[in-house]
Parts: sequence; structure tokens; C-alpha cells
Amino acid sequence: MNETKKESNVIYEDVLPGGTHWSMLVRKGTTLRLTDQEGGANVGMLFYNPLNKLERYNAPDTLKCQHTFKLTAGHCLYSDMGHVFCSIIHDTVGWHDTVGGNLSTAKLESRWGEHSYQQNLNDWTVSGEKAFLVELAKHGLNRRDMSANLNLFSQVKTDDEGNMQFIEENSQAGDNIDLRFEMDTLVVFHTCPHPMNPAKAYPKKPVRYQLRQSEPIAEDDICMTACDENQRGFENNRIYHQQCCHH
Repeated sequence: MNETKKESNVIYEDVLPGGTHWSMLVRKGTTLRLTDQEGGANVGMLFYNPLNKLERYNAPDTLKCQHTFKLTAGHCLYSDMGHVFCSIIHDTVGWHDTVGGNLSTAKLESRWGEHSYQQNLNDWTVSGEKAFLVELAKHGLNRRDMSANLNLFSQVKTDDEGNMQFIEENSQAGDNIDLRFEMDTLVVFHTCPHPMNPAKAYPKKPVRYQLRQSEPIAEDDICMTACDENQRGFENNRIYHQQCCHH
């Protein structure tokens, strides 16, 4: 019965094949569920305020204000103006990368070789860098608007000497994460490989994305009550919505 209720909240869903990209406006009060279809997926992701695209996701603020190196349930994703774009209200993975960066075109070519559409048709490969640039251009943005991105489903750890290490098989088939959006947000994302992925062949891992109507936020909400900074972030959102949406 609970599953039936959940499915009735679905607004839209589709599968993004591996090595592709997409962007969309996600409204406040909507939850985006991302599901790793086969295991080993990576979702590079950026966020922007559609009303002021100078406001975008800020990785350093997101990490330092919540005293974390990774992202999982209970964490909020912050803009560079102190607003909460979205909250992670559910997560079966437990660790999502915030520091590994994005796959550049140069790194793609040096690691897996160049596979253009003209020569390889549907077997062509694209970098995270190019994927972001294509989607950003659709919204009047360009390279200078790219900031440090998330890498959902991927894990990067550091050893005792501070060297970063990519953890293989961090995400299994069926693992999923729910992002509840606390303000209207332009979401730009791709399913290109993590830049540290050591796979011998370019991995194309599909991800299902599903938009759902969010449940009302409870007083004991896991994200709002996780730390004092998150409570300030939600208060910043409340003030923002009064200012931008009050008529």
C-alpha cells in the first residue's frame, strides 16, 4: 500500500543512458529520485537559480557548513548565497563524491581514446566537460559558469598521506537517492564517467530519473535538524521566497 502511494506521486520518469546529458527546471516541492540501473553509475550534477543564474551550487560551503567530506541522507546542497537548493532525504548508497571533479575532454581522449559520433555513431563517447557545456548553452550559460560539481553514486576517499582514491563498485544496481528541492532549481546533469574511474573501457551506466511530488516537511525533518547551519539555510529560503514570490 505504501508503494502504491509512492507511485501515485510520480510526475514524470525516464532513463538517461550512460554517457549522455540532460537539464531541466525542477520546481520547489518536487523530489528527484535517481536510480543506478546496473551498478557503478556516476551522475555529474550542477544547480543554478533560474531567476538569477549567477547563484549556483557551492561545494565548499556545502561541505564546511555541515562538517562533512561526503554527501548522504540528512545533508543539504547549498548555493553560494546561503540558500538550500535541495535536501537529501533518502539514500541507499551512503557516500556521494563532492571533490573528484569532472571528466575533461583531454582526460577522456588520453584514457579511452576519441570516439566521435561521425565515426562511431551510437558508440561515441562524451566527456563530462562537454556534456555540461552543451546543457549550459541551452540556458545562456557557458564555461565560466561551471563550478565544482557533485558526482552522485561515486566515492572518493583519501589515504593516510592525503592521496585521493576512487572506490570501485560503490553503488550497486537499484541503489537510489532522493533530492527534495527547496526552491526552483535549474538542474544540469550527465551520466559520463567519474574522472578517476580506472575502467579499461569507457563505462556507460544508465540512470533512471523520476520526479515526484514531495511530502510535507515535518518538524523533525532529517535534513532541517541535522545541524544549526541547515536550520539557518531553511530560514534563508523562507525569507527568499517571501521576497521573490510575494505579490
